[in-house]
Amino acid sequence: MIDGVKLKKLRVIPDERGRLMEILRNDEEMFEKFGQVYLTTGYPGVVKGWHYHKKQTDFFTVVKGMMKIVLYDARKSSPTYKEVNEFFLGDHNPACLSIPPEVVHGFKCVSLEEAMVVNVPTEPYDPKNPDEHRIDPHTNDIPYDWKRKDG
Repeated sequence: MIDGVKLKKLRVIPDERGRLMEILRNDEEMFEKFGQVYLTTGYPGVVKGWHYHKKQTDFFTVVKGMMKIVLYDARKSSPTYKEVNEFFLGDHNPACLSIPPEVVHGFKCVSLEEAMVVNVPTEPYDPKNPDEHRIDPHTNDIPYDWKRKDG
């Protein structure tokens, strides 16, 4: 696993009324600080990526559908420099994924319907000085191909 990345399996508690799933608590080791909470979605087969943040840690949880979340360690000083991690999160694998600053990441909806990601980043979005650095998802130096892997 890429240095600094954390994955917490989530427990779903169902009953006759519905279900409850705790995502992130401020009293657990994984928590850093609160910046904001937002929802982003992906339509089937769509890739949203690559991007990274210089200051912000992201905490991704897929709350509907399934996403393939891919991370690339572009940090030259990291012991896992150039490592790629691939996670399939969502309905069939509920988890909270912590993505540290400067780890490049993106996701692709792999379910048949729109997938939804809740993110709890450590920093609020600043439209005047966004900590959002984008890389083309298909033309780059990252050793990853977003195509489905059959076989």
